[in-house]
Amino acid sequence: MSTSKKLFGTNGVRGLANVELTPDMAVKIGLAIGTFFGKKNLLLGYDARTSGPMLAKAVTSGLTATGCNVYFVGMGPTPSLQFAVKNHKMDGGIIITASHNPAEYNGIKVIWNDGIETSHEQETEIEKIYFNNKISFAPWDKLGELKELSDVNDEYASAIKTHVDIEKIAKKHFHIVIDAANSVGGLITPYLMREIGCKVTSINANVDGTFPGRQPEPRPESLGDLAATIKAIGADIGVAFDGDADRSIFVDENGEIHMGDKTFAIILKQFLLKNKGATIVTPVSSSTLIKDTADAYGGKIEWTKVGSVTVSQKMKEINSKLGGEENGGVFYGPHQAVRDGAMTTALLLEIMAETGKKLSELVAEQPQYFIEKGKIECPDEKKAALQTKIYEQVKNENVSTIDGVKIWFNDKSAILIRASGTEPVYRLYAEAKKKEKALELVKEYSSRLKELLQTI
Repeated sequence: MSTSKKLFGTNGVRGLANVELTPDMAVKIGLAIGTFFGKKNLLLGYDARTSGPMLAKAVTSGLTATGCNVYFVGMGPTPSLQFAVKNHKMDGGIIITASHNPAEYNGIKVIWNDGIETSHEQETEIEKIYFNNKISFAPWDKLGELKELSDVNDEYASAIKTHVDIEKIAKKHFHIVIDAANSVGGLITPYLMREIGCKVTSINANVDGTFPGRQPEPRPESLGDLAATIKAIGADIGVAFDGDADRSIFVDENGEIHMGDKTFAIILKQFLLKNKGATIVTPVSSSTLIKDTADAYGGKIEWTKVGSVTVSQKMKEINSKLGGEENGGVFYGPHQAVRDGAMTTALLLEIMAETGKKLSELVAEQPQYFIEKGKIECPDEKKAALQTKIYEQVKNENVSTIDGVKIWFNDKSAILIRASGTEPVYRLYAEAKKKEKALELVKEYSSRLKELLQTI
């Protein structure tokens, strides 16, 4: 892992299995997490990765050595395991997953007693225990126990059904295609969709930790099979999950792939029609479409740094009932303030049933934006200085520095410039009413950054 004193990244601990994230390291992380919680009851589960069982056993050893009882649930989507932590009144949980990363990676997420990932401040406490080796070993006769907890996936599916009008959905007899990425998204959602009256066709449904069907990141370039299947069989909608099924990307009946901002805006509009004046939480990387939708339907936006942990924690802090990210993460507070692919799918089907509109029609009603991305190389040690310099150039514009530098222009175009938390690069996210303008912004600000970098 990183040579600096940092264990957690943007979303848990991540690394190459058996190279960076080894069983030895997993035992030590388990010891640190167990010491942090202190002789508590903790839930443990994993996604479909081949290294999951190995790392789960290692983390379990560390946890039980500190006197924690481990309730093992086996394989499940991250939001299902998060719901189980809250539902079974556990003191916390650990999920072995690397989310959207390729098969050779794995990771460790730590969950608080409310089902939400631990805050960055709590992660820092765990890191201090880990790096200072301040482990509280339990006496030989006070070791934690390993117990099994079953049916958590069924409980999670039942909970989702309480938040949507399943009779209204069932009457529409929607045909949905589900691309589970050969991972845990196939364990619950296909069955849940059938239970609420949908016809289901699954692709990449068999659980296989090598992810033979496609990479776990649901990107447009990897969803061609899903789009083709929808068109071939005349389905109403398709959904693709990431590796741990907390994010969902949707494809309409014409095989058009829609990124997360567009589907989040559909959910946001419907939410605000029923919850006038509500405050929603979204990262500064979100499209202006989200701001337009909030403004049009009387909502308020609380902007945050990029990262699902930050969104969840802000929702908890201000008691917000809805959050969303452009990568397909929707946080539906009445269910749980975390990203949840199955819950998002149910919400979208409910909206289609209520409005009588196809997904393509719901998207067509929205203000349209074109999004373009770019990046430039930048050594980690120069990132802070570069941000200061670019801010000095643009500080008189309509600008935010919540996370990097985001500039909104009068013609509704915008650009976000932020340092990557995982690579020696600066990323640029531009959007505009015309594709050419978005490309122009990426080109212009990439050049500016390169010029400024030469002065550092």
